[in-house]
Amino acid sequence: MVCAARIAQATALLRKSGESKGGMSDQMHTTAVPQAGIMLRAARGSVWTAMSFVASQGFRLGSNLILTRLLFPEAFGIMALVTMILVGLTLFSDMGTGPAIMQSKRGDEPDFLNTAWTVQILRGGFLWLAACALAYPAALFYDQPLIAQLLPVASLSLLCAGFEPTRVDTANRHLLLGRLTALDLAATLFGIAVMLILAAAMRSVWALALGGVVTGLTRLVLLTVFLPGARNRLHWDRDAGRELMHFGFWIFLASVCGFLVSQGDRVILGKYLSIQGLGVYNIGAFLAMFPVMLGATVTSRILIPIYREHPEGSDPVARARLVRLRFYLTGGLIACLTFFALAGPFIVRLLYDDRYTSAGGVMVAIASIQMVAMVFLTYDQAALARGDSRGFFVVSAAKAMLQTFGFLIGAHYLGLAGAMIGQVVGMLLYFPIISRLAWRHKVWDARHDALFLTLALLLGGFAVWVNWSDVALLVPGSGGGFHGGATR
Repeated sequence: MVCAARIAQATALLRKSGESKGGMSDQMHTTAVPQAGIMLRAARGSVWTAMSFVASQGFRLGSNLILTRLLFPEAFGIMALVTMILVGLTLFSDMGTGPAIMQSKRGDEPDFLNTAWTVQILRGGFLWLAACALAYPAALFYDQPLIAQLLPVASLSLLCAGFEPTRVDTANRHLLLGRLTALDLAATLFGIAVMLILAAAMRSVWALALGGVVTGLTRLVLLTVFLPGARNRLHWDRDAGRELMHFGFWIFLASVCGFLVSQGDRVILGKYLSIQGLGVYNIGAFLAMFPVMLGATVTSRILIPIYREHPEGSDPVARARLVRLRFYLTGGLIACLTFFALAGPFIVRLLYDDRYTSAGGVMVAIASIQMVAMVFLTYDQAALARGDSRGFFVVSAAKAMLQTFGFLIGAHYLGLAGAMIGQVVGMLLYFPIISRLAWRHKVWDARHDALFLTLALLLGGFAVWVNWSDVALLVPGSGGGFHGGATR
């Protein structure tokens, strides 16, 4: 309820600050920029994005509860490894075509869009071939033979993503997100329904892999048929290609670092935990990361257009509105994470059976740690909005190295508990680096950071203290099931 209230406040602020220049429909054309004020469009976009995200994650949670009754923890552990590899391939080949379209002056030109679409298709084909090539080595590395069969099939979703129309990026560029979010939600619901049917019939991890492919294919069909705008065609424009490659080079390097930030825990824990322990960890992480994914989804969709329309040295009134918006967003997300950190063990015991009890401690630890990350969530988007992909890479690399080394060193000496401690230390060391980027782009807010960083540390520490009996299960030898060196 607290989180919902905060989001409502942020939405009200955006609506109040918007200056409409006439009516706006949800119809979109690649050659015409909508007339509604950027802040009003941001309000509508954030509402649509938040509603869609909450709904889709709610349905995913419901399906997850059913799947845990139909499948064993090992299935979730194996699928966590497959997903980690797919995410890694995606990030290791990311050329940033979406952000490039959102920030470029040529972002509405057909030649630019068709060149970007051609790049996406080539990348999708490369990803599928790379997944097939990695399948057998990955199965050997993690001592899970089934990965060799699952990975080539699951990676078909990446091939589908390559053919998605650039009308998606145009909708994000102009914050016309109503129909896009509705189509996203429809694809998610259909994929979940298919996954549940397959799980009931097969009782196998194959249901999870095939469900992901069906979701990707359904999304492609829906976006191609029902999203308005000009159709893409294969095309190569030399200047557009040069701009995409220049911008995308640093995005590619930053995405490699992003893989370590988003999936580094599973890469490391895949060797330190048993496959059952990894499955339980994945359940706890899924629940705890809900507010984080919501915040990342909303900010990635609305902040680049907002920063693009409010360059450095812009109207002080507009800057004040952005400052207030950050207060509402950060406060709302920390409030959500506080609830999840305090209620984590209760939620897990309420929703899952005894096999997943230890996920409650994981949920407390991750939610408490992520409160710190919420303080500087929005700064890197300012760099992307202003074309500073190199600066975006520098902070991404710093974040990846600090968090990954902290996680790895902690896991080596104190198992999962040490990994959690190492991660929060890495985040604190990262703070001055991202602050410097924000200062350089004139979006740094010292008052906001000092207030919410202090609040995050106090609330996170309090949540760990309240739920210490569950958090203690993360320590090796506690009986929580998170032991290393297990036979797979």
